Amino acid sequence: MSRFQTIGILGKVGDPGRVGPTLVRLVRHLEARGRAVLCDATSADLLGLPAASAVSAEALGKRCDLAVVVGGDGTLLGAARGLAGFDVPLVGINLGRLGFLADVSPDQIEGCLDAILDGAYAEEARCMLSARVEPDQLAAPATGPLLALNDVVIHKWNTARMIEFETLIDGVFVNAQRSDGIIIATPTGSTAYALSGGGPLLHPSLDVILLVSICPHTMSNRPLVVPGNSRIEIRVCGFDQGHVHITCDGQTNLSPEPHARVLVHKTGRPVRLLHPEGHDHYAILRAKLGWGGHQQPQPEGGEPHPTRPQC
Repeated sequence: MSRFQTIGILGKVGDPGRVGPTLVRLVRHLEARGRAVLCDATSADLLGLPAASAVSAEALGKRCDLAVVVGGDGTLLGAARGLAGFDVPLVGINLGRLGFLADVSPDQIEGCLDAILDGAYAEEARCMLSARVEPDQLAAPATGPLLALNDVVIHKWNTARMIEFETLIDGVFVNAQRSDGIIIATPTGSTAYALSGGGPLLHPSLDVILLVSICPHTMSNRPLVVPGNSRIEIRVCGFDQGHVHITCDGQTNLSPEPHARVLVHKTGRPVRLLHPEGHDHYAILRAKLGWGGHQQPQPEGGEPHPTRPQC
């Protein structure tokens, strides 16, 4: 018997015209396979179910064997944070744009889910970050932690000026800089905001953390990759401390008090992502980033390589 008997459904907010029909199709198929289905508030509303039938993220984490996320990468990021700590694997049905994380096409729902339910899938462990703010005054409580699957960003807001801050790693001073902020990213987040900031692409299996400055005021500043067990500390200096925000995955925000320290480290439990069997990370990069291929010499009468575009 498949280990996935109770399935949680989490839907994207704000796109009922596309999400609703996909949810209907998904739930019908899962119920036809004899699976118990639990829905979050958004999915229950789009399916026309009573509000009382909706299940919280905590309850989904405790009761589900598998969570299916209908939306885009942003929806999956929110689901990953909400289910963090419950060890529930996630599958993403992509209704968004890029789809680095949610990689099941809507027209492949039945085939992909059947394979996953029957045990034919590829599983990845993706690390998450935890961000905590410690105030300057010892009597004040710390804030957080906030979780992030992509990145923790310390950045300016409501000002045209740069901010000044110091970076320490494992208690050792690294540098002081003036910039628009800094992106602290997981390998998963290396294809997100960090990529637009000039950071490298990191394979998701790497146990590292990436630091990328945002518009630094020096030509010598470069992205920095550190071990995954590093503890990163950011201290905002100068007169711009009131113009600093902390944003996790572009979705959750926090405004630290002046002279506070931002502490970032990897969490103890990764996110489990399930993909269709034959999942190819490099094929996703080629498709999503518009990379081309090189034509390979073929023997006479031979067939082109199936995964390489031909010139």
